[in-house]
Amino acid sequence: MSTNNKLADVQTRRAAILEGGGAEKTAKQHDAGKLTARERINLLFDEGSFVELDAFVGTDAPCDGVICGYGTVDMRPVFAYAQDFTVMGGSVGAMHGKKIAKVIDMAIKTGAPVIGMLDSGGARIQEGSDALAGMGLIMQKTALASGVVPQIAAVMGPCAGGSAAAAELSDFVFMTEKAATLYLSGPSVIKGTTGEDLDAKALGGAMANAEENGNCHVVCENDESLLFAIRNLLSYLPANNLEDAPILDGDDINRVSPALNSIIPDNDAEGYDVKTAISEIADAGSVFEIQAFYAKNMVTALARLNGTTVGFVANQAAEGGLLDCAAAEKATRFVRFCDSFNIPLVTLTDTDGYVASVKEERNGLARKTAALAYAYAEATVPTVNVILRKAYGSAYIAMGSKHIGADMTYAWPTAQIAVMHADGAANIIYRKEMQTASDPVKARAEFVEDFKNTFANPYEAAKLGYVDDIIEPDSTRPRIIAALLMLAGKRETLPAKKHGTMPL
Repeated sequence: MSTNNKLADVQTRRAAILEGGGAEKTAKQHDAGKLTARERINLLFDEGSFVELDAFVGTDAPCDGVICGYGTVDMRPVFAYAQDFTVMGGSVGAMHGKKIAKVIDMAIKTGAPVIGMLDSGGARIQEGSDALAGMGLIMQKTALASGVVPQIAAVMGPCAGGSAAAAELSDFVFMTEKAATLYLSGPSVIKGTTGEDLDAKALGGAMANAEENGNCHVVCENDESLLFAIRNLLSYLPANNLEDAPILDGDDINRVSPALNSIIPDNDAEGYDVKTAISEIADAGSVFEIQAFYAKNMVTALARLNGTTVGFVANQAAEGGLLDCAAAEKATRFVRFCDSFNIPLVTLTDTDGYVASVKEERNGLARKTAALAYAYAEATVPTVNVILRKAYGSAYIAMGSKHIGADMTYAWPTAQIAVMHADGAANIIYRKEMQTASDPVKARAEFVEDFKNTFANPYEAAKLGYVDDIIEPDSTRPRIIAALLMLAGKRETLPAKKHGTMPL
C-alpha cells in the first residue's frame, strides 16, 4: 500500500471513530437531553487542547465505547475519559477498563486531575469475567490515585453496579438532574428481591443521591451546566497533593463585615444562616458549596480568602446545629479531602452537642463523630477555628477545636464554651438552690444566665489558653487571613505508620 493510500486509510478509520455510534444513536442521545461523549469533552477542555489516546483500541466498536485523553482546562493539564453511550451503551469491557486505567496511571505520573464522564449501561455481559477485570482495574486505579490527584466523577447518564462504586471512589460526584442515575442494584433487581417498586430516578436520581445518602456532591440541570461547574471547581484545586491551589485576585485583605456584629440572635434557641457568615468572611462571590442538599445541619464549602482557596466547615444553626451521623460523615470526608490537597481549613463552630435519639446511636453516631475528630486530629494543613456561639461538650471538641490540633482558635463575644448546655448544667450545679427557691421557674432562668456568664463565657477558656483571642465579629475576615498568612509555612509530620485504622 502506497504512502498516500496509508494516509487515506488512517483518515478513513479516524473518521469512522469520530462518528461514534452513528447519526441515529446520536439523535437518540440528544433526544434524551444528553450530549455525546465528544461534545462533552469539547465543552470541558479549552478549545483545541484535547489530545485523544488509544482511539484505535478495540475491535468491535469505535474507541471500545470510551474516549480517553488529556488537554487543558483554563490552561492547566487535565486527564479525562468519557463513556460513549452511543457505542454499545458505553458498557465496560476489558479494553474499555484498560483505557481508563491508563489515563489514571498517566494522571498519577504527571500530577494532573482526572475527570470521568460516566454514561454507561454497566459491565459488558458478553465479555464475562473479562468485563469484571476491566471494572476492577478501574476501581483499583481510582483507589491508588485517591489523595494523589483530584478525581471528579461526572454522572450524566446511567451509572450502575461497579461503575457506581468506582464513581464513589472519586473525590466529588456531579450528577445531572434529568438524565443521571446512580445505584448498585437497579429497580428491576430490587423489585424482584424486596418487592419495592421504584423507577430509576426515584431510586438513584441526582436529588435522591444528593438528599438521602450524600452520594452526589453537586446537582446540575444539564450536561452544559455540569461541565461548567466542574471547570469552576478545578479553579479551586491544586493539580496534585504536592502543589498548592492557584492564587487569584481577592478582596481587600482588611475588609470588615459589620453585618456579622448582629448575626447572632439574642435568643439562644433562635437559629441563623451560617452561610451568611461564610459569604461575609470569604472573598465576594467565591463560595462553592459541597453537598448542599445533604446533612443541612452541616455546611461544607470551598471558598477564597485573599485569593487563596480554603475549606469552610460550619455548624448550620438554621438547622439546629447539632451533630448527627450524616453531618459528621459529611464533614469528615471534606476535611480529609482538604488535608490531602493542602487546602487550609476554617471551622465555624456553633453546636449544642449531638442529636439524642436511639436511631442515631444505632446508626453509629459515636463512631462517625470519632471519625470527624480523627480527621481533624491528623490534618496537617493550617486550621483555624472560630467559635460563633455554642461550643458544648465533645461535639465542640470534634469540630476542629484547639484540643485536637487547631492552630488558631478565635471566639466571638457571644461564644459559650462548656461541658454541657447551660440549661442542663444549671439543673445540676444549682439543683439545691432551685429546690428551695420560692419561685423555681424564675430562679432557674436566673441560674441559667449565671452559668453562661460565670462558667461558659469565652474569657474563661481564654484564661487557660484554649482561645487565642476574643475578636469582634466584624473583624473575623482580616483576623483569619492574618492567621493563614502566618501559618503559610506550617510544617507538621505525623508519626510514621502505614495508615490509621479508624473506620471512616
